[in-house]
Amino acid sequence: MKLGFFAKEALQSVRRNAVPSAAAVASVLLTVMVLGVFIPIVQTATGAANEVRGKVLVDVYLKKDAKDADVERVRQELTENTRYVGKVEYVSKSEALQRERKKNPEAYELLGSNPLPDAFRVTPDDPANAPKLRDELSPVTASGARSTIDPAIDEVRNRKDDTQKLLTITGAIKWVTGLLAVLLVLASVLLISNTIRLSLYSRRREVEVMKLVGATDWFIRWPFVIEGVVLGVLGGGTAVLLLLVGKIAIVDPFASNFPLIGTPETLGFGALAALLLVASVAVSAIGSGLSLRRFLRV
Repeated sequence: MKLGFFAKEALQSVRRNAVPSAAAVASVLLTVMVLGVFIPIVQTATGAANEVRGKVLVDVYLKKDAKDADVERVRQELTENTRYVGKVEYVSKSEALQRERKKNPEAYELLGSNPLPDAFRVTPDDPANAPKLRDELSPVTASGARSTIDPAIDEVRNRKDDTQKLLTITGAIKWVTGLLAVLLVLASVLLISNTIRLSLYSRRREVEVMKLVGATDWFIRWPFVIEGVVLGVLGGGTAVLLLLVGKIAIVDPFASNFPLIGTPETLGFGALAALLLVASVAVSAIGSGLSLRRFLRV
């Protein structure tokens, strides 16, 4: 394969067809910029939803007369014999009082004694398993009432309404942002492909002549594929530069005030730029090669 010849033909074609090439570059640039803004937004929204889902808890309250041996027995039951358990945190009655005093010191000063029980805060292995975890710890009896798996446990709560609302809202956020991301990627691919196809349509006579004089399909196709790579690099590279300017001028100054911008779930700019550049080049090159297919049927 004469790569140098094909590259030279591709660059000459870009110069000869400046207007269609500029339109294709503009299409790639705008699409990559939209993706470059939307992908971090989707990641941030998903990260925030996961953080909220991680706060779903099942509270296991012990009886007021529970001894240290009772506490250890319940802890062992939770950590070794109970399904759906992710993390177990023990909060003693004195520790719970200190925490509540920080929130509302005046109210707890008036009480005099500590009314709070010892408790375990159990994080389920999956937020969606919170109701199952509660049923494991406090099964429903034949009479419809709830019992507990250990006599030292007074009550098990999973804040059912709040948990269900959290799971519903965060689940909807993840599905909606995921669906929007898929639709945007599909729209981007179709937009770039159609722009390249319009560019090729104006040059169909050129392809037909080459085909009639005996050129093979790939001899005709390679310059167009390389042209697609050039347009992808120009459009994608310009978009990445503009995104970098926007990151430095707008996002970075506000990063300290908006912690979600720097969440671990958010892709680093270097990785995002590489992903966008590779995607723009690949879509442009593949789009050129596939769009040319109909003009090769002479």
